[in-house]
Amino acid sequence: AAVLSIKLKLQPDQDVEKMCTPLLLQDKTNLVEDYVEEYPALQNKLLHILDTWCEPRFNIKDITRQYQGLSRYKPEKFNRKMLSKLVFRLLERFNVDPALCPNVINQRHLRTLKYLFYKRFVEKTMTQENWTDHVQSTVGENRWLQGHLIQLLTSYCDLNTAARWAQRCNLPKEMLPCRVADELQKLHIQERVEEATKADNYEESKKKDYYQLPIPQANIHFLQTWEETLQCWEKVLQPAQVVGIDMEWRPSFGMVGKPRVSLLQIALKDEVFLLDLPRLLQQAEVDGEKEKLPQFIQMLYSDASITKLGYGMSGDLSNLASMWSALKDTDKKAQGMVDLLAVDKQVDVLSPEQRDEGRGVKQPEKGLSLLVQYVLGKPLDKTEQLSNWEKRPLREEQILYAASDAYCLLEIYEKLCKDPESFGLSTDLTESLVGKESIKPKAKKQLNKQEALSPSGQQCQGSRTETLRHPAPISPKEFSVVCDNMLQGLGRYLRCLGVDVRMLENDDDHRKAAEIARQEGRVILTSGLPYHTLQSQVAEGRCFSVNSSEKAKEQALQVLKHFNVQVSLSDIFSRCQ
Repeated sequence: AAVLSIKLKLQPDQDVEKMCTPLLLQDKTNLVEDYVEEYPALQNKLLHILDTWCEPRFNIKDITRQYQGLSRYKPEKFNRKMLSKLVFRLLERFNVDPALCPNVINQRHLRTLKYLFYKRFVEKTMTQENWTDHVQSTVGENRWLQGHLIQLLTSYCDLNTAARWAQRCNLPKEMLPCRVADELQKLHIQERVEEATKADNYEESKKKDYYQLPIPQANIHFLQTWEETLQCWEKVLQPAQVVGIDMEWRPSFGMVGKPRVSLLQIALKDEVFLLDLPRLLQQAEVDGEKEKLPQFIQMLYSDASITKLGYGMSGDLSNLASMWSALKDTDKKAQGMVDLLAVDKQVDVLSPEQRDEGRGVKQPEKGLSLLVQYVLGKPLDKTEQLSNWEKRPLREEQILYAASDAYCLLEIYEKLCKDPESFGLSTDLTESLVGKESIKPKAKKQLNKQEALSPSGQQCQGSRTETLRHPAPISPKEFSVVCDNMLQGLGRYLRCLGVDVRMLENDDDHRKAAEIARQEGRVILTSGLPYHTLQSQVAEGRCFSVNSSEKAKEQALQVLKHFNVQVSLSDIFSRCQ
């Protein structure tokens, strides 16, 4: 009935609830989306119905009971979690105002609130100021959320803290638990000396345990006007310049839409520029010069003579492009990019003891922080990472964090270039990285002629000579490999094509691949730093480094092309999976 209704465009004459409820109970959400796709009024009506079902006191069994005789009936899939996901998907797909679904939005905010409590009081990875900012923006003026906040505070903190928040939210006494209401009556707001002392001690310990920005704070420039930005560009857009680039945005905590970049950090050797993008965008719109800033950003990214350092650059550029349509294809035109995320993928050679030795750090380091610890000796302090980056003015801690995030890229790069061998990298690191095309997941042109870049940007040894002498074509049945443990997706894909594949387990040492390769005559497929260790343990040409930022399919194509493996239809699924 639904399919015919869509074809005959009968939806406006039908009851959307009666048509869609049985479909949802049969887990046919895609058909429901298609049913309302061309009718905004029906989209709103359906979203309102779904939101009503997500109201905490609503009994979903009242709905499912009516349809018990339905064929392919799946009531277990008809729950608040599924409905909530569907609501968010529809809001995003049809670009509907989230205010239409207060119950679902409130539940999402409540989950955010619980997550913030977990980060602050269990993981202990958020500062008090940071946490307070997010709690205030999450709860807002919503009385229902404010009530849940007080309940959470009584569970995680003391009555005094709960009473202070009740006072801050101006909650009526009748909404408060009795003990909190009593505490509120005798509450006198005063600064606690011991808290201030604790904060001072914390700052001192941070200096000992974490990476510190080596330039004076006066050399960090927060730019909010076009005139200030012009001075920045004059210094940045210099040939042979090396710059560290990072971006910050307010955490979305699972809400609809792409995050809006709030801060663009550009680090030079002696200074760091922090560009206040919302303010600059606002000024550009008033002046009627909206395209000025994106033009400068394009100039920076497309200039091959300027080395741009970043960490996860494709994700950053994607978020930036969502703000300016003019930047949509910047990642494809970018040149001179060095993404240090590629090097980070090689840091798994560190043992847990090496990572934590001599550090008072409670949480295991990861991401850029781990790379900084590995190369520079101390991890980044990430307590400001989940800051509200849209709130102005930024706190001093946020400014220092943002500057450090961009500046540390320069120091990592300089150290790797000076002494690549001590980090297990080849001596041609500088030649292979500086001024080359961007090391991006989608830059497929780099993979031609067997000159595939490993994640650190180095060419696989022997690739140039092998380009000249193409190996004889072989079938997948004749090709046997052992995949390192970070390439299990590639291993499964090659096995689908009929290749004889062995894969290391997650907890296996990389060196086990060399043992298997020697015993069984297999080619080693690996990525990153392990390549340099493994290729010396097998015969020349028997170890290949793939680009770990590619998807399994692209990696497989790279391997097949390099070893001239010819796949026929009969090879596909010829091996047990």
